Amino acid sequence: MSEIQLKNISRHELEQCLKCSICTVYCPVSAVEPKYPGPKHSGPDLMRYRIKDAAFFNENLKMCLNCKRCEVACPNDVKVGDIIQEARIKYSTHTPSLRDRMLANTDFVGTMATMVAPVVNFSLGLKPAKTVLHTVMGIDKHRTFPSYSRQKFETWFKKEAEEQQKQFTRFVSYFHGCYVNYNYPQLGKDLVKIMNACNYGVHLLEKEKCCGVALIANGLSAQAKRQGTVNLKSMRRSIENRDEAIITTSSTCTFTMRDEYKHLLELDNADVRDSLMLATRFLHTLITAGKIRLAFKKDYRKKVAYHSACHMERLGWIVYSTELMRMVPGLDLIMLESQCCGIAGTYGFKKENYERSQQIGATLFDHINEVDPDCVSTDCETCKWQIEMSTKYKVINPISLIAEALDVEETRRLNTVHEADKPHIQGDLAMP
Repeated sequence: MSEIQLKNISRHELEQCLKCSICTVYCPVSAVEPKYPGPKHSGPDLMRYRIKDAAFFNENLKMCLNCKRCEVACPNDVKVGDIIQEARIKYSTHTPSLRDRMLANTDFVGTMATMVAPVVNFSLGLKPAKTVLHTVMGIDKHRTFPSYSRQKFETWFKKEAEEQQKQFTRFVSYFHGCYVNYNYPQLGKDLVKIMNACNYGVHLLEKEKCCGVALIANGLSAQAKRQGTVNLKSMRRSIENRDEAIITTSSTCTFTMRDEYKHLLELDNADVRDSLMLATRFLHTLITAGKIRLAFKKDYRKKVAYHSACHMERLGWIVYSTELMRMVPGLDLIMLESQCCGIAGTYGFKKENYERSQQIGATLFDHINEVDPDCVSTDCETCKWQIEMSTKYKVINPISLIAEALDVEETRRLNTVHEADKPHIQGDLAMP
């Protein structure tokens, strides 16, 4: 066995697999799809054979959601999901179709769509358009598409950038991602509102590309690596400029750049990884350290059901979002049972996956209906699309809920202190 192969086994802790099959018990695909062999067999078991002979690769691995629940459940920290995804990257002979490329190239499609957003949004809701997408492209006709914004977040922010620089002396960099840029700029505006109230300015990265998660899932890992290289270069520039953190509002973007860049794309991100975090983690850390304070509207009332997105489970960061929401006196937070919603990014848009995707999420949808909240909250935008399509409830990111409940003037007053009284905290935020 070659040195490269041995390194590959060690990197994913393949040899630590106990064959206990607990990963299969927690696999949402195995629960509804008899044809899927399960994560243990698809991952550690067959990887031992694939290393010797690529013929042992099976295209059924494309059924994997890459939800990482197998890794959360594993008692021995085997990167089961990464083993499966790496096998798809290295051994699959499938050529990405036009559909796969369109679903994966979110920057290109988003840029085009926002130019004629009203037309695109109207067209995608028409039955004839859905029929064409279903029969020609293989995008299921039952799937509801997220709306595109008329104005990109980056366009809005350009008008704000000069004021940010004038008013503040402490900054964070914001990786906004495709969802905020093309579909829902309001989430980015909400983050800027909160950070400004806390006496922090916001920078955008010098150059930002899609995190690459959709590219990896659709067999375009080389392009994902190129885009990841651009993102890492921009993050390093932010750190050099002494921005205190690189914050995000998407759990999947965060997870991809922190972990999959290293494990799947072989991009060295060690120098930026600890500075990259969800905005809820950044805010929670500052609050618990006594660095900032938040004030909320006295008349704010809302019953919120929180959905634990799969990649939030893998990051182990659910506590930051939920504890931050619990700080709002008028917010009644209900934790939904932790389970996959089934969409897995572009997975649930594909005709061959749609029924399976809905079966996976069915219990979650039933639970939400039983709770009957004012809204659902989650840190993942594609979970939002799945839940909003499959239930009658609106889904709101925790950051937007905090912004909605925030007493901006009082928060600004509480955080208006001299810069010298607020020590640099980047070291406090580093995590192992």
